[in-house]
Amino acid sequence: MDRINNPYAPGAGLQPPTLTGRDQLLEDAAIDMQRALKRRPTQGMMLLGLRGVGKTVLLNRLHEKAMELGFQTVKIEAPESGRLAQLLLPGLRQIIYHLDLRQKAKRLVREAASVLRNFASAFELNFGGFEFGISPSPGRADTGNLEQDLPMLLVAVVQAAKESDTAIAFFLDEVQYLSRDELAAIVVSCHEIAQQGLPFYFVGAGLPQIARLAGNAKSYAERLFTYPEIGPLPAGAAKNALIQPAAVEGVAFTKGAVEEIISQTKCYPYFLQEWGSQVWNAAPETPITLDDVVNTTPGVIEHLDANFFRVRFDRLTPLEQKYLRAMAELGSGPYKTGDIAAALGVEASSVAVVRQNLIDKGMVWSQRHGETAFTVPMFDQFMLRQMPELIPHVPNRRRCKPES
Repeated sequence: MDRINNPYAPGAGLQPPTLTGRDQLLEDAAIDMQRALKRRPTQGMMLLGLRGVGKTVLLNRLHEKAMELGFQTVKIEAPESGRLAQLLLPGLRQIIYHLDLRQKAKRLVREAASVLRNFASAFELNFGGFEFGISPSPGRADTGNLEQDLPMLLVAVVQAAKESDTAIAFFLDEVQYLSRDELAAIVVSCHEIAQQGLPFYFVGAGLPQIARLAGNAKSYAERLFTYPEIGPLPAGAAKNALIQPAAVEGVAFTKGAVEEIISQTKCYPYFLQEWGSQVWNAAPETPITLDDVVNTTPGVIEHLDANFFRVRFDRLTPLEQKYLRAMAELGSGPYKTGDIAAALGVEASSVAVVRQNLIDKGMVWSQRHGETAFTVPMFDQFMLRQMPELIPHVPNRRRCKPES
């Protein structure tokens, strides 16, 4: 098949040629955005799901919709290094520039710029200045405490947007990487803006533990956002995601080929794109057959092992890798923490820090107390291929000092 016309889009956050199975979520979000523009009460949205289910794709699609509707937008990916304030500054500065160009609400725009200047100074960030002169605004977003300063800053910017007959939409990916203080600052900001009835819409995306983390940061977070769970596609939508892009190029799949890809991918959007792309490149002609899929699958798995899975595996310490291998020994999960420790041959308390490190790195998550699950689909199978033998862990024991 002609590789130049390959319609599939495997990759992190790449827009698939056919976005299926998410229609209701997109419709609900579009309605909420329009309510926000009319200054009617609405909840923000936290998209929850494992790796490869299309959260970033949905977040990007919603960002496009917000821009179509006339929102001023900020879109960032949360860092693992605690630099939220630094990443927010350029987007908020750009919004203030745009509001100034509208020649409305001049006073409130200047006030927002002044608060932004205070915020940058408090967190020792490069502000960059404005073409118009602004004076400091003492006592506003200048404490250096993010939970106090960020709400004050965002309220000032959204107030200026309101008086300029527009609204602000904030899109934040990888929410689980925020520190507790950063997440609390985001939640408090959204709460304060909502209480003032300002035109604002928030969309976050990340791993399933976000709902618990947000609730731990501020108890009212459960009422402030909706938490749609983004999982594998329904079987019909998964088939459409595979068949429709090929049909546009005049290529068909046999029924057996489609069913085999559905079986291999478990309907996860990223894997559908990966299998579709590589089977397309390998198939000699249309229709793509079951034999084409079966012959290509070992190469697809090898590619995933070397790229999608391996980049996550290589970030781990040897003991963290061994912990994940013990999870894989027990099946597909979720797993009881005690059972994982038993597979390693140790007490659960001796590897509790390892488990927490894996949660912090976004490799595992805990839906319920005492349970652990992979955040990456099919990672258990990768671990079995990567580490065929599970070697029990022998903790280092401190030597007692000899008596003098």
